[in-house]
Amino acid sequence: MKITEHIKQAKGKTLFSFEILPPVKGESIDSIFAAIDPLMEFKPPFIDVTYHREEYMYKKRENGLLEKVTTRKRPGTVGICAAIMNKYHIDAVPHIICGGFNKEETENALIDLDFLGVDNILVLRGDAIKSEGRFIPDEGGHAYANELLGQVMELNQGKYIHEEVTRNPTSFCVGVAGYPEKHFEAPSLKSDLKYLKMKVDQGAEYVVTQMFFDNQKYFQFVDKCREEGIHVPIIPGLKPITTLNHMNILPSIFHVDLPDDLVEALEGCKNNEDVREVGIEWAIQQSKELMEKGAPVLHYYTMSKSKVITRIAEALF
Repeated sequence: MKITEHIKQAKGKTLFSFEILPPVKGESIDSIFAAIDPLMEFKPPFIDVTYHREEYMYKKRENGLLEKVTTRKRPGTVGICAAIMNKYHIDAVPHIICGGFNKEETENALIDLDFLGVDNILVLRGDAIKSEGRFIPDEGGHAYANELLGQVMELNQGKYIHEEVTRNPTSFCVGVAGYPEKHFEAPSLKSDLKYLKMKVDQGAEYVVTQMFFDNQKYFQFVDKCREEGIHVPIIPGLKPITTLNHMNILPSIFHVDLPDDLVEALEGCKNNEDVREVGIEWAIQQSKELMEKGAPVLHYYTMSKSKVITRIAEALF
């Protein structure tokens, strides 16, 4: 079922969902099931599965020279989606990214997902490789999420690469990312919203936000989206703080601000156990306010760890 249909059927009730990471290459899928099992009692209608691009490593050859080798540390998104749908009988939402794929590889992945009966995807540009500093698309790949979205929309019309005739169309319900504090590469929030509106006009049917810790920024973002003519569901993405170093890491990596009250509470913690309790309580209060204001779904970034999210969900659902 499409995410938009799940939201419509909820009739104003806030739904619960979460995102998981594929296990590191060589690890068992049992680690995924162990993270999902405790959260199933809260009846998530869908689970997101992230897609991780390639990374580079340098392998020493016999002649002493270094060879640049491409590797993926977390493969398996398509297979994990199939396993989730088979085991739990709920929708899995794979992330589809630009980085590390050309257009034909993207089409093949989308065809596989369509064969599996996947109804929803989240289209993202993806991050730059750490060693490159800025995003560089693969040869024959997409540089921007709106280009990738365009390819998906073509498939939804039955238009495939290298095919001169129209084939059976796919019917993906496509989500895109939104940034209440703007994407760090955008010159302004208004500019960022212009490109988000472009994606919705192309056919994106819902938005999932970057994590935020100040609900006012989400509410203001939603208001600005509506003013720009963006009327699709906007799903807030939430992540509880669980370690003291999150105070520095999260703002640095995800370009988000932490409210002064939260920072003061974290600075008063003696250890990570105290931090975790502060983070859980902050997330619960965030979630309650979002539910009161009619957020369609609360979407939690779990990092494939369920204990903290279980504590939060127990207080809400």
